[in-house]
Amino acid sequence: MTSTRYDGDTWDLASSVGATATMAAAARAIATRADRSLIDDPFAEPLVRAVGVDLLTRLATGEVPPNDLVEQVWIDVAKVRTKFYDEFFLDATNAGITQVVILASGLDSRAYRLPWPTGTVVYEVDQPQVVEFKTRTLAELGAAPTADRRVAAVDLRDDWPTALRTAGFDPAGPTAWSAEGLLGYLPPEAQDRLLDTITELSAPGSRVATESKPNPQPGDEDKTKERLHRISERWRAHSFDPDMARLRYFGERNEAAPYLTDRGWALNGISIRDLFAANDLPPLKDDDMRMGDMRYVSGTLNKTTK
Repeated sequence: MTSTRYDGDTWDLASSVGATATMAAAARAIATRADRSLIDDPFAEPLVRAVGVDLLTRLATGEVPPNDLVEQVWIDVAKVRTKFYDEFFLDATNAGITQVVILASGLDSRAYRLPWPTGTVVYEVDQPQVVEFKTRTLAELGAAPTADRRVAAVDLRDDWPTALRTAGFDPAGPTAWSAEGLLGYLPPEAQDRLLDTITELSAPGSRVATESKPNPQPGDEDKTKERLHRISERWRAHSFDPDMARLRYFGERNEAAPYLTDRGWALNGISIRDLFAANDLPPLKDDDMRMGDMRYVSGTLNKTTK
């Protein structure tokens, strides 16, 4: 089983890798409805509804219960992941960073729902049709950004740093960056290039948050592909076929945390397993995908590097 991804492939929020953003938003909608103490994303449900994938809409609205279509572990991951990045951004901006960049922003609604300090500028980077869709949909809902929201409508495979600067981004000022749920959908060399570019555009004192997954042990990727294939089969029975295993890039790659550390970032991290425990969520069971070993990492660029 190989990836269906290729250089220059295109998608929207209802197809290919773009649909994963809508699936993630559906999980946030389910999680929000279940427990607002950890996650409160009021825009997840209406954004999913606007994309128009029938099954995802019915899951997001609660018309169809998640049951085995969206296993509890994925709902719990949505809770801790959203909380982790929310806290990362608020800690960074409350510490004085006024410039935020959300890479592959998809249906992320943080520019509309977080209590940003006055003067914060939030840059969202994603394909033109994605940022246009979200901007228009939220405007039609009467939602207004809670920060100075600016978009860099560009594919990350293109010259996104120029698009970011054109939108007003200043690399001389400290920045808080996120690459959330992104790296596994990039080829290994593109991942390295993205992390290098983030570092090059970061002034001392900048912060970054992303996921760092250990390289697979023998047999791990076959187990992951089989698990994703089983999930896709369940969804296919409801006339939605994400074919999730073929959207990722597998194989050896540099682990994000040590790669960033080697480039001057001082990072802290916590595994999904430990995040579940810290938030009083049930422990992982039958973790054949080694999801519990995934670490959410964040940290600061050392002042001596530039």
